[in-house]
Amino acid sequence: MSVDSFESLGVIKPILDALKEKNYLKPTDIQRKAIPLVLKRKDVLGSAQTGTGKTAAFAIPIIQLIHKIEGKQKNRKDIRALILTPTRELAIQIGENIEEYSKYTNVKHTVIFGGVKQNQQVRALNQGVHILVATPGRLLDLVAQGYINLDTLKMFVLDEADRMLDMGFIHDVKKLLKILPQKKQSLFFSATMPDNIINLSKSILFQPTKIEVTPVSSAATTIRQYLYYTNRTSKKELLMHILEENEIEQVLLFARTKRGADRIARDLKKNNINSQAIHGDKTQQQRQKALRQFKEGRLRVLVATDIAARGIDIDKLSYVINYEIPNEPETYVHRIGRTGRAGERGVAISLCEPEENAYVKDIQKLIKKDIKVIDDNPFPQTDKPMTEKEKKEWNKEKQRRKMDFIAKRKASVNRKGGYNPRSANSSKGGKFKPRFKSNAKRG
Repeated sequence: MSVDSFESLGVIKPILDALKEKNYLKPTDIQRKAIPLVLKRKDVLGSAQTGTGKTAAFAIPIIQLIHKIEGKQKNRKDIRALILTPTRELAIQIGENIEEYSKYTNVKHTVIFGGVKQNQQVRALNQGVHILVATPGRLLDLVAQGYINLDTLKMFVLDEADRMLDMGFIHDVKKLLKILPQKKQSLFFSATMPDNIINLSKSILFQPTKIEVTPVSSAATTIRQYLYYTNRTSKKELLMHILEENEIEQVLLFARTKRGADRIARDLKKNNINSQAIHGDKTQQQRQKALRQFKEGRLRVLVATDIAARGIDIDKLSYVINYEIPNEPETYVHRIGRTGRAGERGVAISLCEPEENAYVKDIQKLIKKDIKVIDDNPFPQTDKPMTEKEKKEWNKEKQRRKMDFIAKRKASVNRKGGYNPRSANSSKGGKFKPRFKSNAKRG
């Protein structure tokens, strides 16, 4: 038996067989540290960023514990494990992973989240489940309606705790903690560990074992990082140049705002680049359709906001583009962690306008390395960062354009009985022909 195998960690044959089918042969660092602890029924405080195999680190031992104790029982299935996660996409991804890992066991699970009708979710709950994956709002709603009883709970997982707090779910989490059984095994995972996260963990965990892998201050070594300095007015043209010159087949592109994501997707479509945007204002059906098309290779560019991107898990995604540099350096590490996963090589490209120069410095300070600057750039940065007075004027102009956009959209709805983005936004974008070969080539 290899000392670097799932078998050496005590994982049982039904789960080993399922892992082999997914070509999971060697555990990652977080899996190697967490699985034995969870199987010994220890509370765990885990610090791990995206792409480290965190989901399997808690899902595999939870499935095994339930299977060994209750897997052969034919009576009604009670909820034994609750996995709480901040976004619908992440909940669905965790559910898909549990489905794969538990393939040869009798462990049943379901996923519940808001944004869709509850009928189908209630039916699944009524049939009985061992593992419940949930977002906070829908969980508390169904508990209040009497569809969920958590008195039988033995294990509780709080996943992506930092993002949970960033999204304003702290009050929901505290409400939930009051109704969970006092005696239970708890697992707490977060990519970052600021004071508010540590304090929250103390209210959940009992004598936890702390494990830490790949700190958020570092990106996977399989990711090559590149930086283009440009002007704000040149970003659109530079993006088209990068997409064409590098012959990028697929890319996950990050925008800062929902409206910005929609605008970028429209500009790409005008240039005959198949793209869709996903963010919180899209319906669940729209978001899932876009994710499915992207995973199937039918979308070339998926434009996402940070919150919507949580839960996007594509093993062989080669490219990530930061169309806008995040103002929190940790967010940059999270973003580029969507590529270079599972040992694959990846490329992260960032487009930096003058107002974002300071953000780049913060990122490089966090990751303790300089990001390689692409000098062979047809749209170099020539503008200087705006003064405070110029920023105020720019924000006023941005607000005025936003109001004009809303007014045109309303006029379009009134005139045609439906929203027409062409009449609501008259911005034009022509086809850009690349003039150079970048040295940020495919990984």
